[in-house]
Amino acid sequence: MEKALYLIPVPLSEIFDSEENKKVLPEGNAQIVKQIRHFIVESRKSAVRFLISVDKDFPIDDCTFDELSEHTDEKTDMAKIMEPLLKRGEPMGVISDAGCPAVGDPGSRAVEEAHKRNAKVIPLTGPNSMIMSIMASGFNGQNFAFNGYLPVKNGERESKIKQLESRIYKENQTQIFIEAPYRNEKMFEAVLKACRPETKLCVASGITSGNEFIKTKSIAQWKKETAPRLNKVPTIFLLYK
Repeated sequence: MEKALYLIPVPLSEIFDSEENKKVLPEGNAQIVKQIRHFIVESRKSAVRFLISVDKDFPIDDCTFDELSEHTDEKTDMAKIMEPLLKRGEPMGVISDAGCPAVGDPGSRAVEEAHKRNAKVIPLTGPNSMIMSIMASGFNGQNFAFNGYLPVKNGERESKIKQLESRIYKENQTQIFIEAPYRNEKMFEAVLKACRPETKLCVASGITSGNEFIKTKSIAQWKKETAPRLNKVPTIFLLYK
């Protein structure tokens, strides 16, 4: 077991169980995870559920969990949190609530600190909704940009969508963005309102789950269809020409 910061992917769905893990995670990941006792997590509750899905007898009481989320103070001393690795040479793991940590995820702060301290970083293989969505979209996979969350306020959101659409045509670049699941349907409506009829939109929702939905259509075509049910389902939006 190398003394390193391990970036541990989890399934994209909210259901963590051993059978779900087998579908989307390499078997070797579990053997690594079982040897780690110090974790940096987006939320302790979600991380514990995942660890128990890896091994129902996982020694949770022997583990330490430090939360690193969007609510974590920017002044938090990451070096102190990472003392098990940096001072004692014990392996540590980073776990996001869904998918791969440190991609559109606060876990990148732990990775940054590891590099500053010359500690080894080992990313494990697992599902990433951004990459999987562009694979399935039919859009330009050689030139794309992940824009994270767009502005929430009406007007600002539409303005940002138009800005991203402009980059599609000027730079031949696929534009990818996300929204809080409970606002997905408003985002879908905003995209239809803001974009040109010929612009293409791919909606990739519930990736790897039993309700997976991935469709690419022009804005004009989407307007003729019944809107997909996206409420409270993790969804990726992609735009291209």
